[in-house]
Amino acid sequence: MAQSTTRGRFVWHELVTNDPKAAIDFYTRLIGWKPQVWDRNPAYTLLLAESGPIGGVMEPPAETKSAGAPPNWLSYIDTPDVSATVDAAVRLGAKLYKPVTQIPDVGRFAVLADPQGAVFAVITPQSPAQINDPPRLGEFSWHELATTDQAAALGFYQQLFGWEKTEAMDMGPMGVYQMFGWAGKSMGGIYNKPKEMLASPHWLGYAVVPDSRKVAEAVPASGGKVLSGPMEVPGGGLIVTCVDPQGAAFAVHSMVAATARPREEATAGQGP
Repeated sequence: MAQSTTRGRFVWHELVTNDPKAAIDFYTRLIGWKPQVWDRNPAYTLLLAESGPIGGVMEPPAETKSAGAPPNWLSYIDTPDVSATVDAAVRLGAKLYKPVTQIPDVGRFAVLADPQGAVFAVITPQSPAQINDPPRLGEFSWHELATTDQAAALGFYQQLFGWEKTEAMDMGPMGVYQMFGWAGKSMGGIYNKPKEMLASPHWLGYAVVPDSRKVAEAVPASGGKVLSGPMEVPGGGLIVTCVDPQGAAFAVHSMVAATARPREEATAGQGP
């Protein structure tokens, strides 16, 4: 199996929802992704950006349905050895939801919850993942973790994936918005969710679109809800956080500059 050259990078995004057909229609119209039924499993639909597949849509598996999990986006993080990463995560206090599973010709993956409860997946792809920098239209430009213990959460992921601390912003009563990344470049942020945020700890991905304002205008008419924004970010870009008609949270980002990223004000009150 080829060794990963993108350790710690977010390489796949999967929407688990009760109504895949309606969700696919919603996102293809708003984000511009193109749907393509996976030839190896007709129950799984790939989402294609201009650069190729970035994720997929599926109904929740039986164990997820029985647990009563709501519709959600699941982010997959690259690791060169998924089994070793799972073992390390469990030793550090993570909960294993789906043990290491082989997908023929794709790779091996597992699903976990970090010690604070945010769910994520790890994957060792059979072929090295392609990462575009800066992200192209339809790809994800930023990943944000709302948690209950920002410092502990960052330490957990640092041990698993080698993430580096980059910039940090003081948000006053909300504490520090700590960014993380690779080679000194910020690729995401972690913050303590405010008390008024009822959602459990969770990851939120920002998809690149031509104009976040147009997405914000279209979401309510399409059955979704805008949670915040449009809001300006450094470099002149805009972000919007939303909930789709089935209840899954997502965010969009109009990238004007390669360094554009969500600022600390954008983190307050997000989540379903």
